[in-house]
Amino acid sequence: MLEHGGRLQQAAQRYGIPRDRWLDLSTGINPVGWQGTTVSRDSWIRLPEEEDGLLHAAQAYYGAANLLPVSGSQAAIQTLPRVRPRSRVGVPALGYNEHAHRWRQAGHDVVPLAPGEFAFSLGGLDVLVVSNPNNPTGERFAPSQLLEWHAHLSSRGGWLVIDEAFIDTTPENSVAGCTERAGLIVLRSLGKFFGLAGARVGFVFSSPALAQSLQEWLGPWTIAGPSRLVAKAALEDRGWQELTRQRLRGEGRRLAATLANHGLKPTGGCDLFQWVARPDAPAIHESLAQQGILTRCFGGPAPSLRFGLPAMQTDWQRLEGALREVVR
Repeated sequence: MLEHGGRLQQAAQRYGIPRDRWLDLSTGINPVGWQGTTVSRDSWIRLPEEEDGLLHAAQAYYGAANLLPVSGSQAAIQTLPRVRPRSRVGVPALGYNEHAHRWRQAGHDVVPLAPGEFAFSLGGLDVLVVSNPNNPTGERFAPSQLLEWHAHLSSRGGWLVIDEAFIDTTPENSVAGCTERAGLIVLRSLGKFFGLAGARVGFVFSSPALAQSLQEWLGPWTIAGPSRLVAKAALEDRGWQELTRQRLRGEGRRLAATLANHGLKPTGGCDLFQWVARPDAPAIHESLAQQGILTRCFGGPAPSLRFGLPAMQTDWQRLEGALREVVR
């Protein structure tokens, strides 16, 4: 299995700092997530039912009719490569590493690409995987550009797969509503913006034929009953969504300014995280970890750090104090 952010227990054991004394900035998850409801006991003792209203709530929130509920977008990332014959697949050279891993694991030929290479590489690809915005670098792609790439690929039976895990603060940039077009596949989840990563709720937007193929692979009851009820209520809470978009936009700017003020000007990012690429990234990660602050460190030819958002004012103050120590 690949490494991911959020492995707090492992960090606690490694650095000898109790779990409850950590400030976890390693995931890019909204630290003040939706908490608007509790679930009934009945939802724990009965099998999940598709007629519980989740589908309609999701269709209204995402503005798309053709969707398949899945156990987080990770379930789709693992399954999509298995429903397509061996293909040549372009993936971001620096991006969510599960995409490349799962396509390669399923026997496909995987081609790592920089964002500037996407358009020029389409002629040699059967599938292009794009994250919008990209994780962890924050690159964004205009809907018109994505649909142009899709048209090029689909004319030859190809796919464009778009991971929109971090797009909820800018929903106008989503192309989920265009997925009636064959070969255009969009992945969404409630993990980041809604702060409901533990519920394991996501959706695949695609043509009905592809959704049927995925459903056959995944089988029944892809999402637990209590998670379905929580997800439905969160998707219908429009007031919370708008207030949260405004808050996250402001806090994204605040995080970027905080890092810059301490000599760590972000190289990229989005409303939910900031990305800092620099050669001494592993040393900064280590220094912060020794102070009980967990970041996501990326190695390789371009070492970098991803910082998620602190939750409370005291967390912001703690981060600033730790950054001062790092600079000093």
